[in-house]
Amino acid sequence: MREVPVSLISDGLCRMFIEANRELSGDLESCIRCSVQKESNPLGKSILEDLCENLDAARRLNLPICQDTGMAVVFAEIGQEVHLTGGSFENAVNEGVRRGYVEGLLRCSVVGDPLRRINTEDNTPAVLHTRIVPGDRVTLTACPKGFGSENMSCLKMMTPAAGPQQMIDFVTETVRLAGGNPCPPVVLGVGIGGDFELCAQLAKKALCRPLDEPNPDPFYHQLEQDMLRAVNELNVGPQGFGGDVTALAVNIETYATHIAGLPVAVNVGCHVTRHKKMII
Repeated sequence: MREVPVSLISDGLCRMFIEANRELSGDLESCIRCSVQKESNPLGKSILEDLCENLDAARRLNLPICQDTGMAVVFAEIGQEVHLTGGSFENAVNEGVRRGYVEGLLRCSVVGDPLRRINTEDNTPAVLHTRIVPGDRVTLTACPKGFGSENMSCLKMMTPAAGPQQMIDFVTETVRLAGGNPCPPVVLGVGIGGDFELCAQLAKKALCRPLDEPNPDPFYHQLEQDMLRAVNELNVGPQGFGGDVTALAVNIETYATHIAGLPVAVNVGCHVTRHKKMII
């Protein structure tokens, strides 16, 4: 049994949320910069160049890439040979988020009640997804999720008769209806299978997978490419002004499901789809 102080979790999440809001992962930044050459619409190309300049400015000035520094989403995989010491795990997660947003001078956007809507002033509580896994390590993924793109996400309970084309159509229609609202070019996380709530979680998890790591199943890797091609034929373009680059990538995650159903979720991420990962 390996003892892990929960203070390490707070420290790690504090650092990750600050870093994730100030600098994109290399795979996504590279994708944005390469998209400038793919865009044939002069306005779209100019917008993509502006996005690249914004990334440079955020790095140079040590400022957030976007004013919406997101709702804090945390994926935690805790090894079953780990003994967490020094306090509550969930409290430690929220303490890390609180410190990250307050000390990092990040915008606090969370309201404590969905209808009374009073700001908690420290961006807590986080949305926490926890799994117990083999081993003696704790793996944390911090995902600050902006709501301009989150609001454009959709879930559909399809019938088992639905095939790949129906899923492509659903993803494409989701992006078409979103238009410029999610600050395209977007990253799309697609969850297929499970039940109602797991399907949405799969879609969020898909957004945290590096863009240069396609689905390991060739069938779903091809479906990712087909969805990306269909979305980019919409001519929504950068920031919704038309063009070739509406989406930067599509990531699919799947899970077993019931014989009577076929849940499909699309979690839309903006061009600054942010995430950081660490292992303790």
